[in-house]
Amino acid sequence: MEPSLQTAYAGLTLSSPVIVGSSGLTNDVDKIKDLELAGAGAVVLKSLFEEQIWMDTQSMLEYNDSVEATSYLQSYVQANNLKQYTDLISRCKSECNIPIIASINCYHADSWVSFAKEIEKAGADALEVNIFKLATNPNEEWGHYERLHVSILEHVKRETNLPVIIKMGQRFSNIVAQVTQLKANGAAGVVLFNRLYTPDIDIETMQITSGSVFSSGEELGNTLRWVGVVSGQVPNFSVAASTGVHGITDPIKLVLAGASAVEVCSAVYQQGVSVITEMNSAMKDWMKEKGYRNTSAFRGILNFYNIKDQSLYERVQFMKYFSNHK
Repeated sequence: MEPSLQTAYAGLTLSSPVIVGSSGLTNDVDKIKDLELAGAGAVVLKSLFEEQIWMDTQSMLEYNDSVEATSYLQSYVQANNLKQYTDLISRCKSECNIPIIASINCYHADSWVSFAKEIEKAGADALEVNIFKLATNPNEEWGHYERLHVSILEHVKRETNLPVIIKMGQRFSNIVAQVTQLKANGAAGVVLFNRLYTPDIDIETMQITSGSVFSSGEELGNTLRWVGVVSGQVPNFSVAASTGVHGITDPIKLVLAGASAVEVCSAVYQQGVSVITEMNSAMKDWMKEKGYRNTSAFRGILNFYNIKDQSLYERVQFMKYFSNHK
């Protein structure tokens, strides 16, 4: 019997754990059809950016900074961005068969998250909230960054009945404790991790420039570590892996570590949509070889809870392989 790649993620049933992350790859119905044909289990639509809405408003207010004008233009820009976004959701739902996960990118717990209600009406299957903020204010109260994530989740949950998935960064004093709080406050799952914009410096022009927009395969180890630890320490909760997923066997590793879904993005940009097909084929071949009939049979068997020596996710490998490195 052919192995089944079907997986449960954040209350959704996916035909494959390989899903496509929020990006320019998912901002158009025809592109999404190609991703579905290649075997993607779901797509996360390109994010509706709080920051972009604010920047668009400011550019229109170049010569008028009155409070009334700011309020009017921000409402106008929000409405137009939202209309375009909900139209995309509606078209995707009418022309595609895979789950469509909407995405909002925010850094405030403001009323604009009421967009979630309209996103639900448009037919989205779930909502991924990408909380994109650096803690850089020295006067900010300790713990504010952690509480912000819970506050935004609470605001969104009040607006929608959709499964809400939090895509979070790595800059927490205790990632496991943060995920536990998100679960307790109604999150349907988490994505580990969002990838922050990285700056660079052009030493000739003396300007701040953008670093690489793509992840690299070298980043997989950190993602794998935390998927393994979180899925082992926060049971019965959906964890998706993101960042560093490039090799065709990477999704197998991440499901073994406990991932319910694996977001790919940079790999598709760099290798084409066929990499999704290759990842699915590699997983099926491996499952046949190992005798697994479905993904639930091996999901998490190598997570933090299920392995005998939990230090393997911590420092023991460093001591073993690198302590004598010359």
